[in-house]
Amino acid sequence: MLIKPTPYDFSAIAPAMQSYVDRKILAGVSSAILQGQDLVHFQASGWADIENQIPLRQDHLFRVFSNTKLVTSMAIMQLIENGQLQLDDPVEIYLPQLGNRQVLIPGATDISQTEAARSAITVRQLLTHTSGLSYGLLDHGSMMYKAYVERRVLNAFEPLSELINVLEELPLNFHPGTQWEYSIATDVLSRLVEVVSGDNFDVYLHAHILSPLGMNDTSFWVPPHKHDRLTAYYAGSDPMNALNRDLKRLEKSPYPEAFLKPIPRFSGGGGLVSSMHDMLALMRSFLPGGHAVLQPESIQLMMQNHLPAGWGIAFPGVGNVPGKGFGLGGAVTLRPSENDPAEAEGEFEWGGMAGTHWWISPRHNMAGLLMTQRQMAFWHPYSFEFKKLAYAAMLGK
Repeated sequence: MLIKPTPYDFSAIAPAMQSYVDRKILAGVSSAILQGQDLVHFQASGWADIENQIPLRQDHLFRVFSNTKLVTSMAIMQLIENGQLQLDDPVEIYLPQLGNRQVLIPGATDISQTEAARSAITVRQLLTHTSGLSYGLLDHGSMMYKAYVERRVLNAFEPLSELINVLEELPLNFHPGTQWEYSIATDVLSRLVEVVSGDNFDVYLHAHILSPLGMNDTSFWVPPHKHDRLTAYYAGSDPMNALNRDLKRLEKSPYPEAFLKPIPRFSGGGGLVSSMHDMLALMRSFLPGGHAVLQPESIQLMMQNHLPAGWGIAFPGVGNVPGKGFGLGGAVTLRPSENDPAEAEGEFEWGGMAGTHWWISPRHNMAGLLMTQRQMAFWHPYSFEFKKLAYAAMLGK
């Protein structure tokens, strides 16, 4: 990757990221910054594989998990541009199993204690995680978590069509459009892409997004000749301690041979593997002057906050995330918090559970990327430090 010379001083970034490697908080980490279409910073520190002492290179592949949600949201926006969908369409028009929803009543102690939904789920609500769906991922111990786990909502070995059948039997956690909850909604959107376009989700993405953007290393599984490029995956011994230094290798997460062979479900919420090169191509498509697969109006719409005034986002076990709204496929910084650079207002961002982060600043015509593989490393201290250093270098503050 060619780095364009600039007057900006990014020299503080490499030692800052290396410090997380040296403290055994991260195995390895790549960072990159775009100024418009120009790559102005790239750095790879540490290891792709600690045990085999393989240094992290620019061509390594990463499980990007929820970074996939941006690509899925782009597919939905393409169908809207083509007149095949509308943002406020009831999703039951296309997925009838999701009509006539039941909703848990306030204070319910059993999954059967429900009332009829006051309104239908819309495409916009799926994009913004306000549909009433849950995830069965982060809310350990809750009634909905137990129901989702028992019914294997996240079963990678059943196709997307079966996911919709399973969700048909489950109530919503709240009435559509009345709350924000991170959810399985983006996987529902990937099935919606299949139904509306007539293509399997992987085929649609390849034809309309990945191939046009030159994202040739992005896919739902890594072919055998690329297996040696897939980075090892690690976790701390305490999943909720972001700075835990006791890294352990995960060989069977989220299931044995994950991402190494084809499986039935093409998860729009978390199924892709990608590279730094490909993620940079994705970021460039959102910045002016780049090769885009969406119209400028769609890009602008995605990066706007779509939550009502006074709403925010929150995660089980973590609580509220201050100053964030939500667009169509990622969070929007409404008011910079102590973890944000002061100039980050209006930023569009998201990431994945294994620590792959992206952010785009329309105000400053810049974007940043971080790629690592540590479980539960989304919105991690290393990502906050990188972003502050990037903004300081670019904006001189």
